[in-house]
Amino acid sequence: MKDKVLVDNRDNLNDVNKVNVLFICKNNSIRSQMAEAILNSLYNETYIAFSGGINPTNINENTVHVLKEIRIDISNKSSKNLEIFENMKFNHVITVCDDDKCPYFLNTENYINKSFKDPKSSSKSDNLDSFREVRDEIKNWIIEIVENGTI
Repeated sequence: MKDKVLVDNRDNLNDVNKVNVLFICKNNSIRSQMAEAILNSLYNETYIAFSGGINPTNINENTVHVLKEIRIDISNKSSKNLEIFENMKFNHVITVCDDDKCPYFLNTENYINKSFKDPKSSSKSDNLDSFREVRDEIKNWIIEIVENGTI
């Protein structure tokens, strides 16, 4: 089976046939990237996801690796600053930080905060395992909120 290669989708923001979702985290390097990629991979017929942060950095290489394990390729993506979305309206904005320092974005009908632990802060001997755990938590949560109609 071929991997799904995800590309920058800002040009599709005005697709009125899809529900648009913005995932936010501080650096847009791990959790918000995972959430964007997973939602776009699983539900691209109905949803279009984006992600950004207030202090974008490079996408963490472990994020790319653990998504590739589930056949999602984000190797061509980059971290984005929330400023590029400031004049856009979203159906849902979801923060995925694990503390109260997550940025806030006003242009939405529905604001959701869901805390996911930062896998970089794990004390596990195999750091990839903590990335896999967060990936799986995010994937399961996305499936839940789509299937139960939260988003």
